[in-house]
Amino acid sequence: MSDLTRRDFLTLTGALAGAGMMAGRGRAEDGKPGGPEALGPGAVAFALKVNGEEKKVTAEPRATLLDVLRDSLELTGAKKACDRGECGACTVLVDGRAVYACMMLALQARGREIRTVEGLSSGADLHPVQKAFVEHDGYQCGFCTPGQVMATVGLLEANPSPSAADIRAGLCGNLCRCGAYRGIFEAAAAAAKRK
Repeated sequence: MSDLTRRDFLTLTGALAGAGMMAGRGRAEDGKPGGPEALGPGAVAFALKVNGEEKKVTAEPRATLLDVLRDSLELTGAKKACDRGECGACTVLVDGRAVYACMMLALQARGREIRTVEGLSSGADLHPVQKAFVEHDGYQCGFCTPGQVMATVGLLEANPSPSAADIRAGLCGNLCRCGAYRGIFEAAAAAAKRK
């Protein structure tokens, strides 16, 4: 058995991780410093592709995608509830995958396709998932509904014919404090049949 203590292990692990990061910070072939792009600490200008349109924003590197969507782009469908990736009220689709917008930095979304609940309908014509939520009372207070809708859209795009168990598993990260799960699951199943 080794005489390596927990503290020694953590110190060694930290040193090795730091050395690995420093090794990647060499110089590129053109002689300029390599490694990741340095941004901040102040606000930086960048573009996001949201609902098919390129939007220019200015935000601090620490700003979450949720904050930029809500505060800079005024897309308030994604809700700020727990702000720690536990409730799903802020769910949006990034490159077709449902993600918590409160857990992703806005800068991480550069060059990726972001879809919010505002981008689903076409004028007065609702998306099939939105129609199903209305028809099956997949909401009560409505606060979590945009996140539930986006999670359902992401689920059905990945699995167009989900079973009841698939629907429950696919939506398990989205909480409804009112307890409207029966209507939400029925809406998801109806939208799957409609597609």
